[in-house]
Amino acid sequence: MKTKISMIKNASEDEKEIQEAAEIIKNGGTVVFPTETVYGLGADGLNSEAVKKIFEAKGRPQDNPLIIHVSSKDLNLYAEEVPQIANKLVEKFWPGPLTIILKKKDIVPNETSASLDSIGIRMPNNEIALKLIELSETTIAAPSANISGRPSPTDLQRCVEDLDGKVDCILGGEQSDIGVESTIVDCTVNPPLVLRPGGVTLEMLREIDPNINIDPAIMKKPEPNLKPKAPGMKYRHYAPKAKVTIVSGNKKNTIEKIKEMVHYNIEKKKKVCILTVDENEKEYSEGIKISLGSLNDLSTVARNLFETLRKCDDIGADVVFAESFEQKGVGIAIMNRLNKAAGFDIVEV
Repeated sequence: MKTKISMIKNASEDEKEIQEAAEIIKNGGTVVFPTETVYGLGADGLNSEAVKKIFEAKGRPQDNPLIIHVSSKDLNLYAEEVPQIANKLVEKFWPGPLTIILKKKDIVPNETSASLDSIGIRMPNNEIALKLIELSETTIAAPSANISGRPSPTDLQRCVEDLDGKVDCILGGEQSDIGVESTIVDCTVNPPLVLRPGGVTLEMLREIDPNINIDPAIMKKPEPNLKPKAPGMKYRHYAPKAKVTIVSGNKKNTIEKIKEMVHYNIEKKKKVCILTVDENEKEYSEGIKISLGSLNDLSTVARNLFETLRKCDDIGADVVFAESFEQKGVGIAIMNRLNKAAGFDIVEV
């Protein structure tokens, strides 16, 4: 397959390129496009044959549901039941990094929802994405634009690395602002449950409804027979080729344990990467240190996370040791992604 690759500098000035991509969507093809969270791999969410091409291009398990992306705040277009809390969340956070799970209408095919009776709906906060959805005159089903299991892409080049020759079109824009996928809130239950933490934090959600909680199932290794209600709940995700281990504890013990593990692996002739923060980088004398940013700016840490995991592959790392983060605010999303990347291999110190 020949992939058309276009760099979009401005959604208004480059509308012709976006219109061509929209025609591909209308004709049942696949288009990679930027959003504020990560880049997405999209197809017509109401066309079951088009949706199958997403799974094929990514190598994605068929029981992993997709999110549909919309350019209208009218949830009734695709949802059968819309509770009041869902509309409140839409008014507060859309367009933005929040996906709302609702009972789906029959027009949403089983291929899109992984045969569930519910569907995740999101309105991205990105001019290129919104223009593409609008010109496509449909909803666009889109997971992240990477080979399944790998770190999600936050820029054009990483999409090209994974999907050139596997999709019809790749639209490039700026690097993703947020860097981790959207928060997913299940509004088919009361009170609503967070099924994936993201840029909209639990604290922000509780300003709308103080009873919203995080599903405890997402904070631990998933059961093999889990039927996922949202993307990313069941399978190993975000992982570089190297084995990732998280070290969790107070600063002093964490650094000492990582130094010990790094030294051991270097003696075994392994190439070792350390994922750390600006404040701790100078503590390590061995291994390849990559700072995710400052502890005082976890939004930047989140933005850098997936690209940093990909850099571990660029370096050819054999093993990766990562410091842990406090699980509050966006730190919950960071640790969710790191835990997935590590397959929940966590050393407590």
